Amino acid sequence: MDDEEVLKSEPKWYVLHTLTGYESMVENNLNKTIESLSLQDYIVEVKVPMEDAIEEKNGKKKVVQRKMYPCYVFIKMRYTDNLWHTVVNTRGVTGFVGPAGRPIPLPDEEVAKMGLGKVKINMKVEAGNKVKVVLGPLEGFVGDVISVDTENQKCKVAVEMFGRQTPVDLDFSQIEII
Repeated sequence: MDDEEVLKSEPKWYVLHTLTGYESMVENNLNKTIESLSLQDYIVEVKVPMEDAIEEKNGKKKVVQRKMYPCYVFIKMRYTDNLWHTVVNTRGVTGFVGPAGRPIPLPDEEVAKMGLGKVKINMKVEAGNKVKVVLGPLEGFVGDVISVDTENQKCKVAVEMFGRQTPVDLDFSQIEII
């Protein structure tokens, strides 16, 4: 496939395996490589999915960001052999997930399940609505919507955690209106 055909193809999500603790560094290095080699048309997005988790330290509980898939980085790209070489030679990358290190694109169902792809959700959420968290570490919590960002399909919800109201950012896919 020549460059013109590759650029006409739809970019797909692939999974990279990284050294332990190198996920953010790999993401930064890939973004720098994209910038310096002008690969924006080939590599569309690099992502390390994060989630909110509740952590207790010194008797105090707080919400922290945690990697959803340790040792993995997700990359949305138009695959070529030259690009494969560039990506696997990035510091911290041990290879693509797939047979013999050759990448296999993630199926659309997996992309949606992992929250990588942007799936538009038609939901009429307004400040003051009562919502229930149906996905993520806060599943089962009920709270009041403080603010709504319709464009990014996110909202800030005040949930009662540890005896007080705590604001958390949630995607529309993580809540349902009560």
